[in-house]
Amino acid sequence: QVQLVESGGGLVQAGGSLELSCAASGSIFRINAMGWYRQAPGKQRDLVATITSGFNTNYADSVKGRFTISRDNAKKMLYLQMNSLKPEDTAVYYCNADIAIYSTYSTRNFWGQGTQVTVSS
Repeated sequence: QVQLVESGGGLVQAGGSLELSCAASGSIFRINAMGWYRQAPGKQRDLVATITSGFNTNYADSVKGRFTISRDNAKKMLYLQMNSLKPEDTAVYYCNADIAIYSTYSTRNFWGQGTQVTVSS
């Protein structure tokens, strides 16, 4: 019914930049809050940044000033611009969204499959 598909991950040197994208598709009535989370090997999944439908943003302290979350409501897209990357940013990055679907108009939480980001020192 609803899919979130991430892209843009890869291998980058420390100090470099990457931009992640997340495309939402399917029977979508409305997309509410969206966010990026990440999970490093052997660690829990942590919040990176969130953005509301009204474009209010929130960031983890570890990425403030380096990462920028944005969204395009018309295209149903979510982005994460990552600058000044550090080896500790290495993780699988997941897209997350609260989406109201057409069949019931109820809101459910959805996850993408994740995209690997590796930062070499």
